[in-house]
Amino acid sequence: MMLAVIAALIWLYLYALHGNFWQSGPELTPARPALTPSVDIIVPARDEAGTIGAVIASLLAQDYTGIFRVILVDDGSTDGTAAAAQAAAGDDPRFLLLAGEAKPAGWSGKLWALEQGVAQSTAPFVLLTDADITHDPGHLATLMARMEQPLRGARLDLVSEMVRLNCASTAERALIPAFVYFFQMLYPFARVNDPLSATAAAAGGVVLIRREALERFGGIVSIRGALIDDVTLAQRVKQGGAIYLGHSSLARSIRPYPDFHDIRAMIARTAFTQLRYSYGLLALTLAGLALVWLVPPLAVLFGDGAARLFGLIAYAIAVLTYQPTLRRYGVGWTWGLALPLIALVFMEATLASAWRYARGTGAAWKNRDYGAAS
Repeated sequence: MMLAVIAALIWLYLYALHGNFWQSGPELTPARPALTPSVDIIVPARDEAGTIGAVIASLLAQDYTGIFRVILVDDGSTDGTAAAAQAAAGDDPRFLLLAGEAKPAGWSGKLWALEQGVAQSTAPFVLLTDADITHDPGHLATLMARMEQPLRGARLDLVSEMVRLNCASTAERALIPAFVYFFQMLYPFARVNDPLSATAAAAGGVVLIRREALERFGGIVSIRGALIDDVTLAQRVKQGGAIYLGHSSLARSIRPYPDFHDIRAMIARTAFTQLRYSYGLLALTLAGLALVWLVPPLAVLFGDGAARLFGLIAYAIAVLTYQPTLRRYGVGWTWGLALPLIALVFMEATLASAWRYARGTGAAWKNRDYGAAS
């Protein structure tokens, strides 16, 4: 019974005192900025021919009255990414195509591409965005309008958004909302957006940052080996300024994850990195996940009396707190009942990430293996 009681107490804390993470907010809605400073939009791309045309077209179609450029850094693509991007841009003078140089040792591929793009940038604001994300015409203006608004009197140095991820296949409907839900639990957006809180995070698909903030902490080179680059970037920026993280209604990922294997690979890529490559933290994390996600349904199914009651309380809170995220993705409420099974998938992917590290292979992405020392 004691484990069921502890699980229920944890869920009561998560519901009432953990930054209202479960409310799945805030969300940026269309807005116009009072000022329109210049912006350089940097897109790192490696083998993204299937998505890059739509991405570049959406960026060049931004309804932003200030000066902006789109800088695509082609990071050694072999599938015609550069040609597809140039075809989408045509002869638009606001588009700059850079052929990326070979990645030096110690750099992650994405950050090396961003470093080369930033080196070509001169604008006071830089928008970092991925090569699989399309943007509604008012997106850049909305990001800049949010940047203008202080948080509790503190000037913002960084605005980031969790874009709407693809959620069409069975695998996506099962795991993508959970991925977002767990991210919100790990980094409650309300705490990220509180200048007095140490919690810092960003979603790497959309990051608008002041150049002076980027320069203040030493630039991209100072985080060159980070595999969880968005969170690392946010942590560095928040050491000297305020940051904002919200959900996006104006940007969406068009990268499909048709099979469970695809999403599992995405999770496993950096799960052990998140635990700082600590087997002690791995054991504690798995034990904590089992307590939070597995004990409640097991107590409901096999417990009796008080154990079943407390298990039911914990399970009900988990299912109810998942509903706002499910609604955001248009997924039926009954998927909440499957949270324990979904958590098992994430636990297994975390173990797989640690096993890969133990074998000395580390994280891999886009035919690059960064090795266990990354």
